[in-house]
Amino acid sequence: MSILLFSLALILSNIINKGVVKEYFPYTAPILLGLATWILYKAENKSLSEIGLNLSLRNLSFLPLGVLIGVIALWVAKYVRALYTDESLVISESIDYVSILYAFYFILPTVAVEEFLFRGYLFKKTISKTNVVIANIIFSMLFMLIHVLDENVMQNRGMMILLIVSIPVGHLWFSTALLKSKTLFFPIGLHLGNNWATRHLVTNTDSGDSIFYTMNNATFDTWPYFIGFILLYNAVFLFMTFLIWKWNDFPVVKNMNS
Repeated sequence: MSILLFSLALILSNIINKGVVKEYFPYTAPILLGLATWILYKAENKSLSEIGLNLSLRNLSFLPLGVLIGVIALWVAKYVRALYTDESLVISESIDYVSILYAFYFILPTVAVEEFLFRGYLFKKTISKTNVVIANIIFSMLFMLIHVLDENVMQNRGMMILLIVSIPVGHLWFSTALLKSKTLFFPIGLHLGNNWATRHLVTNTDSGDSIFYTMNNATFDTWPYFIGFILLYNAVFLFMTFLIWKWNDFPVVKNMNS
């Protein structure tokens, strides 16, 4: 039932999300997935509060908090990379602030879709049927596969290895945020901040699309050098995950069991 509803939501969004709608309001998919999630919980005499999707100030505050932490984490990871590779982080000479800020609007629906699919109803239901460890293994693999099973990625062995390692780490980061905060707004914020920072905080060229760019871009010409970078880069996000897991001051929410 749940797989059918989510599949139907994605099919309908693909039909609707075209032309002017896609250009100015790319939110069809998250709205329909949210509706599907609401129907599934309604059938169980529950509500979206099960994943913290209500308009309480407590839950909503996790969205901007997540964005901030997501941006900081990416910045630290980029800085660690720069130290490891002797790259230089430089402020862009010409910055298109309007486009950079507007990017939040267009990145949000994509990350919301992924959070509904991989950290929402299905993830919580799997936890209830098995346990957190098994659910994390299953959904980290699924989350990784949708990123790796891409023609461009499959043709780039280095990128494929990077994603095979990094995407499960990302899932663990987002799922830990959900389970600790008990609201999907937190992983949505983290995901949004991270994806925005990847595209618009630090990039490889001074194109005006980012606030910083790197000079002396490194070339990973040996496998030990490349593997060392992957381990250090992902260590940043594992450390952020650890900090969230150890954060004991989250307000208690009674209607969402982890």
